[in-house]
Amino acid sequence: MEKVKVKVIPRKATEDKFNELHNLVTEDFLKRIRSGEATTQDLKAACDWLKTNDITGVPTEGNTLDQLAKIIPQVDANLVKSRLYGKNINRDLSYKR
Repeated sequence: MEKVKVKVIPRKATEDKFNELHNLVTEDFLKRIRSGEATTQDLKAACDWLKTNDITGVPTEGNTLDQLAKIIPQVDANLVKSRLYGKNINRDLSYKR
């Protein structure tokens, strides 16, 4: 009878394998975004990837995050509430408390 060699697969990935996978995923996101091929789902997944890996950004004068912050409309919470619930929202909510 012939002996069969069995390859033992480690139970956990090595740190090198994790780093390689992390790098491949990041590079794939970058490639899609830079090429303009990224879908809304890709962009959402990239944002989730950044959040999961605790990657944050700070807007400083003139950087891309600052530019993005300047074009995002500011939302007035009271205006939204009044449009959703009517003009007397503060009075109506005070009775519900």
